[in-house]
Amino acid sequence: MSNKVTKIGVLTSGGDAPGMNAAIRAVARTGIYYGLEVYGIMRGYSGMIDDDIFHMSTRSVANIIQRGGTILKTARSKEFREYEGRQKAYENLKKRGIDGLVVIGGDGSFRGAQKFSTEFDIPCIGLPGTIDKDIAGTDFTIGFDTAVNTAVEAIDKIRDTADAHDRLFVVEVMGRDAGYIALHSGLATGAECVLIPETRTNIEDLIQQLTEKEKRKKLVNLVVVAEGDELGGGNEVGRILKERLPNMDIRVSILGHIQRGGSPTCLDRILSSRMGYHAVESLMTGRHNVMVGIIDDKMHYVPLDTAVKEKQSFTSDWLKIIKILAS
Repeated sequence: MSNKVTKIGVLTSGGDAPGMNAAIRAVARTGIYYGLEVYGIMRGYSGMIDDDIFHMSTRSVANIIQRGGTILKTARSKEFREYEGRQKAYENLKKRGIDGLVVIGGDGSFRGAQKFSTEFDIPCIGLPGTIDKDIAGTDFTIGFDTAVNTAVEAIDKIRDTADAHDRLFVVEVMGRDAGYIALHSGLATGAECVLIPETRTNIEDLIQQLTEKEKRKKLVNLVVVAEGDELGGGNEVGRILKERLPNMDIRVSILGHIQRGGSPTCLDRILSSRMGYHAVESLMTGRHNVMVGIIDDKMHYVPLDTAVKEKQSFTSDWLKIIKILAS
């Protein structure tokens, strides 16, 4: 595999995340600054297969750093999972001379990039674009800070109405396999309890905790639930609590996809810009098939196969702190 990269493609794949546009902008402008040709690939791997690829200029990425979503669109491609689909994608890249790829997405996107790069002679760089923050090798993923701030803002507003009516609110946040949005937003909003996929949920402990608070006349309570919690998310937790605590006024709020959208925070814009810049530098200097992350504010490079095998971990201190501060 040659280290000399002259034409690079950039795509966004999987779930959208605020900050993806800032990363696209950084990749395009860094590549053009260094004399590379940059191509935008629409709808992720589907666009590679369908040959939906266009040449980018600096103007292609003007006025997008503040926008949520992704100008390149995103999709999940079943066809790319088959060798024939990847072969077709490769042929579309080769006819343009594209010899480097920047993939902005989550672990599924990285698995595709790793397999594609192994089978063909296209070096790939991954940028962790997922609101779930569930990829090891980086302190933050693109979109997480915006998503958790959106959740915090919404939960703060829910607390106001909970206070006005002396209610218990069960708030479901996103996180099918990871509880980071729930952990961060729950701690930041003073939740009584946070239920996440990474730990077993003891419903009896939760009911006892809420019963004790009711006896102490603490009538405003918040329970933050990740959608992937083992009990089945916010609606199921709310149903159980209504059944077991009939004297409490209990409501359920599902925040849903508002957490995916919106203008990225300052942190996400800077994170994405730095990662995009270093993705291009990595391709140019021969550092291939890695994910670009940031740990302790320094750039960190993790092999793609490691990034897809490992998950971000958290300590039990998080849940202990939440419990103590809500007492």
